[in-house]
Amino acid sequence: MSSQTVVIAGATGFIGNYFRQRFIAEGWQVRTVGRDASADAQWNDDGAITRALNGAELLVNLAGRSVNCRYNERRRREILDSRVLTTRALGRAVAACAEPPGTWINSSTGTIYRHAEDHPQSEVSGELGSGFSVDVARAWEDELAAADVPGTRRVPLRIAIVLGAGGVMSPLRNLARLGLGGHMGPGTQKFSWIHVEDLFRVVLFIHGHGELSGPVNAATPYPVDNRELMSLVRQSMGVPFGIPTPAWLLEAGAVLIRTQTELVLKSRWVEPRKLLDAGFAFEHPSLAGALNEIAEGNR
Repeated sequence: MSSQTVVIAGATGFIGNYFRQRFIAEGWQVRTVGRDASADAQWNDDGAITRALNGAELLVNLAGRSVNCRYNERRRREILDSRVLTTRALGRAVAACAEPPGTWINSSTGTIYRHAEDHPQSEVSGELGSGFSVDVARAWEDELAAADVPGTRRVPLRIAIVLGAGGVMSPLRNLARLGLGGHMGPGTQKFSWIHVEDLFRVVLFIHGHGELSGPVNAATPYPVDNRELMSLVRQSMGVPFGIPTPAWLLEAGAVLIRTQTELVLKSRWVEPRKLLDAGFAFEHPSLAGALNEIAEGNR
């Protein structure tokens, strides 16, 4: 039997690199779409993307410029285009395939939900928020829904903050190292997250469970608040204390660390209701365990 083929779009980032290695380890044939010269197909070549996708079983789109930057007009446009235009290009290519992939899992974001400290936001009962990040997420999901690919099941994956070696943990670990690893702002804001290995397992799970459709939340069922998050980051690094950062100081400091305060001040409380109902079991459900595993890898 020939090995299964997966196409990963946007395979050069932290998640994409991890996915590529894990799929290969699981015996999959991996093809890639990206800007990189090493990719099997470049974004500006619809024909090459179609050839890469034809006969593949699974398409995973992770493409999108990092939101970990200061937003100006140019960067806002890049953040939006890098998600919407890549999804549109994949839609054209899937539509042109003689043998289209059976499953297309497209990144979305848990940030699509409103700031929530009162109760968790599930796929069914969650309320969408407002603002630039939410507008991007809506446009991203709308583009996936608009693709004319009746033979392909499309699942927007609303991903919480992904933890692993690298990614979002680096700036938090740097703050802790400098003694600034206390809680940020009020400290009550929820931090929804998922370990990168569980995210990989979620993708395989969705692919194997044809009954899952519509948006799926990818987040551990055990979020923490910011106060506990920073405490656990300090513990995993053996740092005894951290100075809290009030919101006004974060606004000033965000200019220096070149990011948006929304990334740490918005309360993201994402509930993986569909995954839990379908029987998915998390390998890294608790943040303490996940951070210790990541810290071990960084030593």
